Amino acid sequence: MTDWDDGRTPPAERPPSVGRLVEKISEQATRLVRAEIALAKAEAAEKAKRSGIGAGLIAVALVVVLYAVGVLIWSAILGLAEAWPLWLSALVVGVALVLFAGLLVGIGAAQLKQASTRPETIDRVKEDVSTVKEGMKR
Repeated sequence: MTDWDDGRTPPAERPPSVGRLVEKISEQATRLVRAEIALAKAEAAEKAKRSGIGAGLIAVALVVVLYAVGVLIWSAILGLAEAWPLWLSALVVGVALVLFAGLLVGIGAAQLKQASTRPETIDRVKEDVSTVKEGMKR
């Protein structure tokens, strides 16, 4: 459709120029990079939070083990000096504290392991870069 006397296409129907297309690609690439950076920051914050929780649980486990050692020592002393029931009671409490500490260490180690995995953003950025490279080859 040429409504103009000189045969040119009206501006509304013209395809965008190469310069405009390059400008749009640049804007979209900038937005994509900014979004990926924001996502990477959010993932890093989540990993740091998990690391902090894991380290905190391990620290609590160490305190519990410290008390367990105290109880076990106390039970050994009582076992040597006193009758059987009191000694047995203290020993059972000490073993229970050690088992509880083991549970906390297991949970804390799982938290640290989750925090040390590779962020998904890295994979997405590599995929974006390869897509852009493929698009530029065409």
